Amino acid sequence: MTASSSIPFAASQAEPPVWQTSRFRIDLATPVVMGIVNLTPDSFSDGGRHASVPAALRHAEQLLQEGAAILDLGAESTRPGSPAVPLEEELQRLMPVLREVVRLGVPVSIDTYKPEVMRQALEAGADIINDIWALRQPGALEAVVAHPRCGICLMHMHRTPQSMQVQPMAGDVLEPVRSFLAERTQVLHQHGIARERVVLDPGIGFGKTVAQNFSLLARQQALLALGYPLLAGWSRKSSLGAATGRDVAERQAASVAAALIAVQRGAAVVRVHDVAATVDALKVWQSVQAADAVPRADAS
Repeated sequence: MTASSSIPFAASQAEPPVWQTSRFRIDLATPVVMGIVNLTPDSFSDGGRHASVPAALRHAEQLLQEGAAILDLGAESTRPGSPAVPLEEELQRLMPVLREVVRLGVPVSIDTYKPEVMRQALEAGADIINDIWALRQPGALEAVVAHPRCGICLMHMHRTPQSMQVQPMAGDVLEPVRSFLAERTQVLHQHGIARERVVLDPGIGFGKTVAQNFSLLARQQALLALGYPLLAGWSRKSSLGAATGRDVAERQAASVAAALIAVQRGAAVVRVHDVAATVDALKVWQSVQAADAVPRADAS
C-alpha cells in the first residue's frame, strides 16, 4: 500500500521503511496521512459529530475520498482533563463502527490503551494499536505480543490525561522523550515484536508546554536516530491556538503547516482531522521536491 504523495521520507533512512500491520504492509517511503474518526461525545475538536454508526461510517468514507491512507478510530477522549471511559462504554462506541470500517479495505488504527479493547479490536480485524500509554497498562503488552503482525504506535505521555497539563514537564523535553521511547522499543524487542511493526509518536500536547511542543517539532529529526518511523499528531492542538490566537474550529491552516513541517523534518505519518487540505499541501510540496530533483541544463 502506498500513500497519496511521493515525498522522500528521510535522507537518513538506508532502506524505504514499511509499517507492518495486521492486513497491510504500509509503504512509508512517502508520507502517509492518517485520518481521525472520533467516536466520542467529548473530543476537544469534533466531539459528538460522528458518534452514531452511520455518521462515523460516512465520515470515514469521506476521509478516504479526501486521500487518507489510514483511519484512526478513537472511542475515548484523551484531551487534557478528560475523564476515563468505562470499558463497556468504549466497546459499545467502537465495535459496531469497527466492524463496518474494516470492510473498506484500508488499514484501521484503534486509539486505545485498554488491553481488552485491543484484543477485541484485533479479533475484529483492526490493523494497528495506537496507544497513548505506550503499552504500559497491565495486559496491554501481552495483547499485542499475542498478535502475529499488528502494527503498534507508541506515544510519549507525561503523567495521565487527567493530570498531564496540571503539572507538565519541566525543562528541555527532547532527551526525556527520546529516552522513554527508546526504553519502550527495547521492551517490545525483548518480547519478540519485529521492528517493522512499530512507529513512534513524541506526544505533542501530552504533558508538554507550548514552548516544549514547538521545541520537539524543531528538533524532531533527533528522534529518527532511534531507528523507527515517526508519527506526528499536531492537528488542531492547543499549541497551534496559542501561536495563532485561533479557536479549535479555525486551526486548519496552522494544522496543515505543522503537518508539513513535521514531514519535512522526518515524520512518516501525520494524524490529522483536515485530510483534504493536508493531502493537497503534501502534493504541492511533492511537486517542488520532484522539480528540484530534475537536473538543470545550467547546473555546473
